[in-house]
Amino acid sequence: MSIEVKVPVLPESVSDALIATWHKKAGDAVKRDENLLDLETDKVVLEVPAPVDGVLKEIKFEEGSTVTSSQVIAVIEEGAAAAAPAPAAAPAAAEAPKATQADAPAAPKGVDELSPAGRRVAVEENIDPSKVAGTGRDGRVTKEDLVNAGKGGSAPAASAAPAAKPAPGSRPEERVPMTRIRARIAERLMQSKNSIAMLTSFNEVNLAEVVKLRKSLGEQFEKANGVKLGFMSFFVKAATEALKRYPVVNASVDGNDIIYHGYQDISIAVSTDKGLVTPVLRDVQDMSFADVEKGIIGYAKKARDGKLGLDDLQGGTFTITNGGTFGSLLSTPIVNPPQSAILGMHTIKERPVVENGQVIAAPMMYIALSYDHRIIDGRDAVLFLVDIKNQLENPQRMLLGL
Repeated sequence: MSIEVKVPVLPESVSDALIATWHKKAGDAVKRDENLLDLETDKVVLEVPAPVDGVLKEIKFEEGSTVTSSQVIAVIEEGAAAAAPAPAAAPAAAEAPKATQADAPAAPKGVDELSPAGRRVAVEENIDPSKVAGTGRDGRVTKEDLVNAGKGGSAPAASAAPAAKPAPGSRPEERVPMTRIRARIAERLMQSKNSIAMLTSFNEVNLAEVVKLRKSLGEQFEKANGVKLGFMSFFVKAATEALKRYPVVNASVDGNDIIYHGYQDISIAVSTDKGLVTPVLRDVQDMSFADVEKGIIGYAKKARDGKLGLDDLQGGTFTITNGGTFGSLLSTPIVNPPQSAILGMHTIKERPVVENGQVIAAPMMYIALSYDHRIIDGRDAVLFLVDIKNQLENPQRMLLGL
């Protein structure tokens, strides 16, 4: 019985998807729920699993093809797993131990440093990551680097090392097309720049009381909830309370209308090898500190594993981004439309401050609020930041909802 494999139903905001990688070829045996291919959309990479056990009878679109929602991309012959691939698989199986033994000394170190998706590609394609030039952050080898190396065979992968050390006087260049996700990020940034009257206000926060609270209650919190008490949950909860008091900061613009949201869905910026994504914590007004921490940890893991879904990224009424994790001291974050504001956190530095007439060292952080000046006046933006500052410098107020 022939079973059609279709593109998953895409949301209205995503018109099509690009076939990034086929993990199987025509004639291969497949198992139910085994990943057949990766689809790259404007926002995430989707895995398309096999609906049944059988043999991949036909591939209708090759890598690099653009497909649309619910389009048939392959056909699986159900229940024919052992028929076609068995003879061809035998020689490969005989050779596999030799390849494994030959690569065994170098594989563990390189493979362990990869993401789960990258590790799978490296193992399936028998690629030594140490011989692949990484294009990810800090020179890390990404899944795309491994896929490209697999397409080019062993020679291009091996030649990656000399390319990293050009001859003296040479001026090498390389033209690489943007991924769909990176192109979409660029498009959204330009949309924000060209359509929003953006302004940024700044303040600084003394986090001494938050640090003290984390030290005194952190261990009990972790035992009770199974997660650590981080700084991010304090900022998320402080922002939630401030958004209730200044609802225009939580609003969005639709033509000549202002839409006020009676809930706080906060987007948390997460950095991945493919770019910045903003999964959404929904109904944060009803969440505890532990719920926030678990939500952030869950999204961070899904982002690392490439498992973020389109539903995770849809919506959001306000965004928080933390450049401090990379050492940023100060920045002007860009609003993510149709939202009207974004809060930027930065690195914590001990600086001299005056307290009760005495100069002391305190853990200080600069915070920034970029906002759409079309609907948010400077007064509301500044008072919003001051509200967050007051809550973080007096966390007991936040815990009591004051």
